[in-house]
Order: sequence, then structure tokens, then C-alpha cells
Amino acid sequence: MTAETLKPTAILHRTPWRPPTAVSAEGIYVTLEDGRTIVDAVGGAAVACIGNGNPEVKKALKEQVDTVSYVYNMQLSNQPAEELAQLLINSSNGAFDLVGFVSGGSEAMEAVLKLARQYFYETKQLQRTNFIARQLSFHGNTLGTLSLAYHPARRAPYVDLLNSTNFHHVSPAYAKRFQKSDETEEQYVERLRQELEDKFLELGPDTVIGFVAETVVGATSGVVAPPKGYLKAMKSVCDKYGALFILDEVMSGMGRVGTLHAWEKYGDGASPDLQAVAKGLGGGYASIGAVLMSKRVASGIRDSAGFMKHGHTYQAHPLACAASLAVQKVVASENLLENSRKQGEYLSSLLHSRFKASPLAPYIFEIRGSGAWWAVEFEFDEPASGAPKVTFSNGGFGSLVQAKCMDNGLIIMGFHGGGSVDGTKGDHLMLSPAYNVTKEEVEKIVDLLVVSAEQVFKEVTST
Repeated sequence: MTAETLKPTAILHRTPWRPPTAVSAEGIYVTLEDGRTIVDAVGGAAVACIGNGNPEVKKALKEQVDTVSYVYNMQLSNQPAEELAQLLINSSNGAFDLVGFVSGGSEAMEAVLKLARQYFYETKQLQRTNFIARQLSFHGNTLGTLSLAYHPARRAPYVDLLNSTNFHHVSPAYAKRFQKSDETEEQYVERLRQELEDKFLELGPDTVIGFVAETVVGATSGVVAPPKGYLKAMKSVCDKYGALFILDEVMSGMGRVGTLHAWEKYGDGASPDLQAVAKGLGGGYASIGAVLMSKRVASGIRDSAGFMKHGHTYQAHPLACAASLAVQKVVASENLLENSRKQGEYLSSLLHSRFKASPLAPYIFEIRGSGAWWAVEFEFDEPASGAPKVTFSNGGFGSLVQAKCMDNGLIIMGFHGGGSVDGTKGDHLMLSPAYNVTKEEVEKIVDLLVVSAEQVFKEVTST
């Protein structure tokens, strides 16, 4: 079905085009209203961690609808919320002590900001009003989280409304792009640690609420993991000055990188004081996010007010919590994190071998990832091996490949501008399949991705 024949819509969509309508889905396969069945290789937005149509989750949702469909969390708690919170605490190896539920990733990060401030309000440190985050970060689409983050394109329409008084930024931890040629990894980490400490000193160490980072950077730069020792070094600065070490694992958490929490893989033992999770928590079966609180934060609030001074109408929704609880039980009972690690290694090997033999080889900047989360970044301004510079219009190579993939029956995410602070350099393609993806599905995903990327490249370079 072409764009011209798609039915009219009364929705103000998030894209400049009318997106096709999905009419059914099973596993990683989505059927559209024109009858085509396409492969979802990105889980919507790294959300559908066990695919669509899981019978255990459907059963849990139906049973919950038949039992309690809604209660307001300021009046009543509910059984699936209590059980899900306890599961999250029990699976954290002592890192967390309390949980707060919200309805998504942006809400989770907004709640993190307010809880962090509440902690210092309750502990009588009212002078702490500043947050430090990083350039090339994304933490959500509210005005507060856009102020915290530094994603040029997403901030652009709202810059005049954003808070630059209480939100400050330091350099990204992106070694492939920003580590100097004469620096070791240890020296690069030390430079970033010193930059953070200098920012603390500039603002006044006792005015800083916390440092906030995505454990692994998501869509902004495309699955960028921190250098070894980085998170531990950043936490040491926070600890030195009494601030909070805060991690955004909305996209990277709940198993996406092959461990339940991404800091378990990349943190060198540095667990956070506050952490946001969302996408992989509910797997797309319901709208949910959560804030995980360390004993330090939990005690600081519990010993004073004793409750969270923040909330929304659908917080701890029984259906959302029941669905999420079922999703987490499926992930555990079917050993899906192990499968994601196994299939992720295979996905990596195929990406490397296929692109190495491709006309795009000179333009491959990096193939990176772990578990069920991978990205391929391209550099067309300064390609390797003397290849000619190539220019793409209409949002860059990433957007063009995303559109071509859709035409060819594959859903991916394609981006431009994640390789420079001003948002003008670098293109990347992102894959985040379900944790239960099969070997055969991995092969199909890579085949469609490479063919689509080569088609776009050929169309541009042959004109």
C-alpha cells in the first residue's frame, strides 16, 4: 500500500509521513493493513524484548482485567505492583531498596530528577540545585528531561524554554570519537573524571544534586558503551562531594545488553544511587517505567517525609504491573538473557563479515554492541582507504536506510548526527531485536539490512 493510498488519519503523527498501520503481530513479525508481513528488528524502540503475542503475558493481562483493572495509587496499592517491586529489589544484588512506578521512560527520568531533589530536601541540603549530565545524551521528551539531556535536534524547537540555570553538561564518554590519539584508555577516563570534578568545583561542590548518564548511550549516538573504569570514576567524584550517581537505563536496562542492568556489565562494580528503567520492563505489553532507589536514597526519604512527593494518575497501574511481572518471569524462565548474548555474538559476526565485503566497507566507522543491542556507524565525511566523500540529503544516510528497510520488509532505527556535539556528523543504524530472536531470524535481519543499505548507497553514488 503506497503513501498515496493509505487511509486518512486524524492523528498528529510523530513523522512527516503517514506511517503504515499494523493490524496484527506475533513474535518479531508485524502484519500491515496492506497484507505485508515485516520483521521488527528493533523492538519498536528497543521495547518489545520478548516480541508480540506471548501467551503467558496475555494470560496475566486477562486475569488482571478480571480481578482489578485500576486503582489510584494514592488511595490503594495493588498486588502485581507489590510483587513486581519486590522482584526488582530481589534481583538487584543489594543495589536497590525501594521502587517507584511511572508510565514510561520520560516519566521515569522526570521522577528521578524530582526524587533526587527530594532526597536533599529531606536531608536538609537545600543548596543542592544543580544537575550535571553529558553532551550527546538523551533522557526523555519532557521539558525537564530535555534540559537535562543534550540532543541538539530534539532540543532545537524548545531551547528558549529549557532550563540552563540548573542543568549543566560535560563531555560524552565516546572513546572512538573523542579519545585523543596519544591517550591511553586510562588517560581518557582520567581526563573525563577531571572534567567532571572541575564542573563540580565551578558550580560549588555542595550545590550539585548529581551526575546523570546513560549507562550505554542509546539512540543519540547508537549503542555507545563507556570506556573501562569510566562509570566507577564518575561515581568517585559524586561520592567525594556527597552528590548522587544517577544512571538512565531506560533503553539499556532490563536485559538489553545481556545483563539485567547494564551497569552490571559496564560499571566495574559502580551501582547507582538512582536508576530509571522502562522499555524492557514491560516489553511493550503496557506503558510502564520505574525508578530504582539505593538504600542511601530510600533511607533519606523514608526517615523524613516517608513518601514520594511526585506522581501521576496511572502510576503503578495494575494492568501495567501485571504485564511487566509476566514479562520478567518469561525472560527468567526461558533464560532469554543467555539467548540474547548468544544470538548477539552471531549478529555481530554477520554484521562484520557482510559489511566487510560490501561497497560500504570504507565508510564503516564502527560496529558495536552487546546482547540484543547493536549499531553500525558510518562516516561519509572522512571515509577510510581514500574512498570519496559522499553526501546524503533528506535527513542523512540513516534515515534513508530506515525508509528503504521498511520498503524491503524490515523495521530498524536510522539516525544522523550522533558523532559530533553539534549534531552534524555521523550516521548510525540500530538493531535491538527481541531477546528470544532465533539464529534464522538474525540471518534474515542482517540480510535485509545490508541489502537495503547497499541499495541506498548505490542510488546516491550512481547519480
